[in-house]
Amino acid sequence: MSVAGDETGGSQVRRRRRLSPGKRLPAAPIVGPALVLALWAAASAAGQLDPAAIPAPWTVLRTGVHLWTDGTLPNDILTSLRRAASGFAIGLVAGVLLALAAGLSRVGEALIDGTVQLNRAIPALGLIPLFILWLGIGETFKVAIIAIVVYIPIYLNTHAALSGIDSRFVELAEVQGLSRFQFVRQIVVPGALPGFFVGLRLGVTGSWLGLVVLEQINATSGLGYMMFQAQNYGQSDVILVGLVVYGIFGLVSDSTVRLFERRVLSWRRTLSN
Repeated sequence: MSVAGDETGGSQVRRRRRLSPGKRLPAAPIVGPALVLALWAAASAAGQLDPAAIPAPWTVLRTGVHLWTDGTLPNDILTSLRRAASGFAIGLVAGVLLALAAGLSRVGEALIDGTVQLNRAIPALGLIPLFILWLGIGETFKVAIIAIVVYIPIYLNTHAALSGIDSRFVELAEVQGLSRFQFVRQIVVPGALPGFFVGLRLGVTGSWLGLVVLEQINATSGLGYMMFQAQNYGQSDVILVGLVVYGIFGLVSDSTVRLFERRVLSWRRTLSN
């Protein structure tokens, strides 16, 4: 009986283990992009793609090297990075502070949450004409729009995580006599971090999406401006160079946030780890 029971228990354990996704694959984030690149190269080599519309990967690479050596691409990249970083930093701080104020105070929630939800219902890029009238057509309005695109997902996810903290933890903190600062550090921050990182990843992606559009509006430099000029001259290879650079930046920034998230939240036992 004991042998049969052990065999039954072992089979149940094996069945349970099959439900798990298993170990993380090495270099998992780049497997998908590498497959797309391989299919693109194969289709180009087989003559299935129109070179005027979708140039081959080696043509795009050659164009990128040329743009880099003549100094055009480095200057545009630095300009885009500066715009994205400025807007992202402002949006990050605003999203976290507003989420804390709304999540830890009923008065703050009444004043902030409805306004943010209204702002969320209005497409951020639809605010461009109004912001141009308010801030002019220079760099300020571009940074402001990126900040709005960033702060909304950070606020929404952080506020949702704060609202989802189990009330029993709050009661335990009150019984233990924790101060406000101790309560925030020991209960609020750990409870809000998972939602915060989700919002952070969405905010990072949103900053690049907003930048693509904004740099085509009265800009004289940046990746979006380079792509807009290439459109006027029918240079699809230059457009693809810009898209590839945007994609690399987006993939690297998202992977960095995910790595940081796994390190900070290493105490959680989830399917992802």
